[in-house]
Amino acid sequence: MKNLKINNRFTAELPADPDLTNETRQVKNTAFSYVNPTKPSNPKLIHASEETAALVGISKEEIQSEEFLNVFSGKEILPETQPYAMCYAGHQFGNWAGQLGDGRAINLTEVENNNTFYTLQLKGAGKTPYSRTADGLAVLRSSIREYLCAEAMYHLGVPTTRSLSLILSGDQVLRDILYNGNPAYEKGAVVCRVAPSFIRFGSFEMLAARNELKNLKQFVEYTIKHYFPEITGEPKEQYLQFFKKVADTTREMILHWQRVGFVHGVMNTDNMSVHGITIDYGPYGWLENYDPNWTPNTTDSQNKRYRFGNQPQVAHWNLYQLANAIYPLINETEGLEKILESFMDDFILDYKEMFLNKLGLFTSTETDNDLIDNLEVVLQLTETDMTIFFRNLSSVKKTDSVEKAIEKIQFAFYKIEEVSGEILDAWKKWFSAYLERLNAEVLSDEERLQKMNLINPKYVLRNYMAQLAIDAADKEDYSLVNELYTLLQKPYDEKPEYQKWFTKRPDWARSKVGCSMLSCSS
Repeated sequence: MKNLKINNRFTAELPADPDLTNETRQVKNTAFSYVNPTKPSNPKLIHASEETAALVGISKEEIQSEEFLNVFSGKEILPETQPYAMCYAGHQFGNWAGQLGDGRAINLTEVENNNTFYTLQLKGAGKTPYSRTADGLAVLRSSIREYLCAEAMYHLGVPTTRSLSLILSGDQVLRDILYNGNPAYEKGAVVCRVAPSFIRFGSFEMLAARNELKNLKQFVEYTIKHYFPEITGEPKEQYLQFFKKVADTTREMILHWQRVGFVHGVMNTDNMSVHGITIDYGPYGWLENYDPNWTPNTTDSQNKRYRFGNQPQVAHWNLYQLANAIYPLINETEGLEKILESFMDDFILDYKEMFLNKLGLFTSTETDNDLIDNLEVVLQLTETDMTIFFRNLSSVKKTDSVEKAIEKIQFAFYKIEEVSGEILDAWKKWFSAYLERLNAEVLSDEERLQKMNLINPKYVLRNYMAQLAIDAADKEDYSLVNELYTLLQKPYDEKPEYQKWFTKRPDWARSKVGCSMLSCSS
């Protein structure tokens, strides 16, 4: 990979762990620990993204090279680089968890391409000082889910990490998929993911909690210098501007999650990026039937902290923890509190505009809040597929009758026989208001359809789709991985050859492991 322009700013400018032993321990007064990946026994490339490769400066030809396979499986180290694992802390499910760190992620290096910097990170490449009782490895199952989802999210227009490669390690990994005392060996795999950096809210929480204020100041200033160069002024003003930038990009990310029906599943502060990008794809899922109380995470099944409808509030709570972490550098609460107070106010306004756009409404009236609120109620009266409903809504015309409009979206109903009596009356009432509102818009039906189809995806990575690809890959059939990857590169396009994927969750997927609820190892 002759064109890779190596740059090691993170390790050159931030304090390193002087202990080079790869033993789990508390690591203090440092931002990272040097650690090499565990060498796989027999790596095999399953898939690589030519788009992401070009982003970082790797050619199509190089993807097929032995060097690419060896470097991105962890078998070889790139010249002039020293892989490392980051030290950070976090709040998990609302509780302080102390030191966490990169337990199964190893950063290979930073590269520069077209005046932009990227960090290349292997997930599942082995033990680090932060692995606690784990082995730092990943299985094919979770690796396929991460690899496909990051690329799917990018093409949906959602801020995210990118996927570069998916590689089998050739080794067996012991996992208890549901944490119920039934571990089994699975195929090991490694994903290379790409981001501006993997700096998290928890990176600053760790330093603040340990009162390492000199390191905290250095880390915040490093982050501003390299990733927010537009920020200027006195130090305290810079810290506030930095916090405002993180709050704004986080709000934008969550707004996109809600737009496409994505549920992250584990919004701990250590899984929140300062770049406002989606990171750490574990027990995620897309809403099938519209249910704001749904979470895909088995660990969260009782309290549902990370349910779909609560994601904006959790983001606000997480930002509050970040504010607490950088407060010692500012020693004034007023500026931080003002930013936090505006977060939800701004989100509510943005959410309304986003939701109206999903409905094909690009102006605003006094009755719009009622229209949105009433739809969110009626969508839950019977199981109604979110993706299909909003996609098919674009075909409704201003001249349609209420009955005709309902007919056009009825494919979204999981049990059409339930749409009768009071439920049917509720739908008729909503569509009556919607059609009246639609006729107040100046856009033609065709213009509105085109706009709506750029906002409401036709294809998302439903959990059952990912599971079908996983089941096939476990038998060394990677055709579905390839097919889904291709499909999800253009999720807003009409693709007759892929129409089979524009469908509701099948009944067999309601309770199948990997299709409904997932664990954090998923």
